[in-house]
Amino acid sequence: MAEEKPGGTAVPKTGHARRTFLLGAGAAIAASGALSAALHQPAPVEATSGFGADWLFGPFVPGCTEVDFDDRSMTLVSVPHCVTPLSWEGWHPNDWQHLWVYRQHFFVPPQLRKNRAFLRFDGVLSATTVFLNGRRVASQSGGYLPLTCEITGLLTGSDNVLAVAVDGRWQQDTPPDLPEYPNPTAIDFYQPAGIYRTVNLYGTPQAYLSDVYAQQIAVLTPNRAVVVHCTVDAAKAVKGPVRLTATLSQAGTEIATAVTDITGLRKGETNTTVTLEGLDAVKLWDVDEPEMCDVLVTLSVAGRKVHTYPVRTGLRDAQFTVDGFRLNGRPLKLFGLNRHQWYPFVGGAMPERVQRRDAEILKNELNVNMVRCSHYPQSPAFLDACDELGILVWEELPGWDHVGDTAWQELAVRDVHDMIVRDRNHPSIIVWGTRVNETLGQYTLYGKTDQLAAELDPMRPCTGAVAGQRGYVSPLYPVKENGGVFSFNDYSRPPSRNAPPPLRPPRHGVPYLVSEAVGTLVGAPYFRRTDAAAVQREQSMLHAWVHEHAAADPRYCGLIAWCGFDYPSGWYHSLRGVKYPGVVDFFRIPKLGAGFYRAQRAPSRGAVIEPAFYWDFGPGSPRGGPGRNALIWSNCDQLVVTVAGRRPVTVHPDRARFGHLKHPPFLVNLTVTGKVRPDLTIEGRVKGQTVLRRRFSADPAFDTLAVAADDGAITADGQDTTRVTLRSVDRYGAPRPHARGVLSVAVDGPGVLIGDPFLDFGALGGAAAVWIRSMRDTPGTITVTASHPFLDTGSATISAV
Repeated sequence: MAEEKPGGTAVPKTGHARRTFLLGAGAAIAASGALSAALHQPAPVEATSGFGADWLFGPFVPGCTEVDFDDRSMTLVSVPHCVTPLSWEGWHPNDWQHLWVYRQHFFVPPQLRKNRAFLRFDGVLSATTVFLNGRRVASQSGGYLPLTCEITGLLTGSDNVLAVAVDGRWQQDTPPDLPEYPNPTAIDFYQPAGIYRTVNLYGTPQAYLSDVYAQQIAVLTPNRAVVVHCTVDAAKAVKGPVRLTATLSQAGTEIATAVTDITGLRKGETNTTVTLEGLDAVKLWDVDEPEMCDVLVTLSVAGRKVHTYPVRTGLRDAQFTVDGFRLNGRPLKLFGLNRHQWYPFVGGAMPERVQRRDAEILKNELNVNMVRCSHYPQSPAFLDACDELGILVWEELPGWDHVGDTAWQELAVRDVHDMIVRDRNHPSIIVWGTRVNETLGQYTLYGKTDQLAAELDPMRPCTGAVAGQRGYVSPLYPVKENGGVFSFNDYSRPPSRNAPPPLRPPRHGVPYLVSEAVGTLVGAPYFRRTDAAAVQREQSMLHAWVHEHAAADPRYCGLIAWCGFDYPSGWYHSLRGVKYPGVVDFFRIPKLGAGFYRAQRAPSRGAVIEPAFYWDFGPGSPRGGPGRNALIWSNCDQLVVTVAGRRPVTVHPDRARFGHLKHPPFLVNLTVTGKVRPDLTIEGRVKGQTVLRRRFSADPAFDTLAVAADDGAITADGQDTTRVTLRSVDRYGAPRPHARGVLSVAVDGPGVLIGDPFLDFGALGGAAAVWIRSMRDTPGTITVTASHPFLDTGSATISAV
């Protein structure tokens, strides 16, 4: 049967809808809890209800968007969702490049039908058309920014049917897809289709606040202020007095309030401002102390409060200069990694807790102060976590290496608008990527996107990464009111084997940021846990060298290396659908290459000892041990290294070659001869005091399987999810490589396994993970058990509450 294009004329199929089961199973999401209560308040506020569990899913067929379509044979799924099962490798785009449909049955409370109602889709790949009760209500091409559609007057008092047609095909004329290229390997990341972010239904009064932007003014001066830009949307003209009240609070204490009075509202949108002054008591947002503020705007009509709009933000001053980057007036070297949003098994379809976990890894485990969201706007939950943790962010429009035709470019301008409006209240974001990664020229297009950014958000500069010699010498784009940054993907190769990779010097007269370095273009084509020990060691050294170069010259604003996490791709140096340039693997488990980043923190935050080797002498490991120049990353002043039967050796960091890193590497001779396989002990000292001691076993007889959940409890809503890591470790908990055999994973209790139940532990280098999703309204204890033929069985428990 030929596929029907979403949005086309649907032909009804005979049969009975699956209403009884769905409604009985609790699909009346909108009628439950907070939404119903909020909409019945005398002064209603915006209320939201997530459509998470109990979607019906299947291939798009004629008639599938109609109310009476027989959906009894469709699969019950939860959103976020990927349209096809995936593994940790071996992704094939043909598996998702089709047309699909999601259906949801739900009730709504009477009050929502009386007021205005909206649906919001935070992300659907790659295009979507929305039908409610058989009527087409909205469509959007492009999968990284929200689609909001008004459904006022379309809701019924009985069974409402929401049908979402999803187009997962590659050759769409929308960023970053490119119809002139036959395959998605034309860009460096795969995009599995699906409703992969949240869906919300919410109600508002007839006149409501549709947007609030808290623009900061003169933050470092005594005249510090916040100009609150408010957009009011009225279904019909409103006569009489209208008041907008804005309040700024911090840590629960109100600091300032102000009002703006206007007379009446016209039908449609009205824009006005409220200025908050007297903000001396506000603590500034910083990477070390990310102090957040709450701005609450209240809309009153004829003396009655009708709507409120909360904004969470933070006051800070971020400046890119020719002499480096400054945060709140002080120099700060940007030290970062690029991030892709993709995961094993589900593509991008991970809920908020998992998205936030990536930010926690970047900040708390890798110690970066900046992340680039490459190469598209990412999850709002990830950005919220960056705000709260103190990670600076570069966010950019969707695209990679190519610019399409006129229609494509119009959508790129739309994406810049929607990205900035969605995210401009985030204090973590310090620069907008308004130009497609690694593209040159396009002066008309980027003149539009830069100017649009300056109008929507005067606080932040614009940029776009360029690469190669042509990019390095390319003409600068006009600098708008908020300035600009020259960003360069620097893949300069070492002049000889074992020599450090160089960086090009900063360009004169413009703020200069290294936006990518290392990756798979410098060094080995793959950095996998199963690669040779020398390759795994090399990754950490390459990252250390480029950050050393950037730290040595104050003209560099900083360096954002490629990259944080492995990701799916079919482009250059990919292997079975995966790219391996991350210092953390696809499962979010640090590689040996992450040791450099893990050591770059103050010892007061916790001592670190991370060898860039495995203390292993089995098959696949060097017979003579790590060798004469064994590499150890640590934030200690000195290390005392002891191999059983030998005298302890005290070593110091290599400040001669790495004089600008906070914590340079340590080198020690760990050559082992003969058949003896002794234990290794590394003791870290700070100011002469021992602060950490780690032991490593050479005897695999006592190896075990470590199973650990990121979270002890998740919410029993059918969406919330947490990771469970599975690692082969020695008797002291140190990672053991070169595992063999198949690892089996089983789940007992009210949890759903996201992942393969059988994993080739040898191909994974003894490190993997699965994710566990809760079941809706089913609390209880979830037990995850992993079994291996050569290791002890391990388990972890999670409470669904």
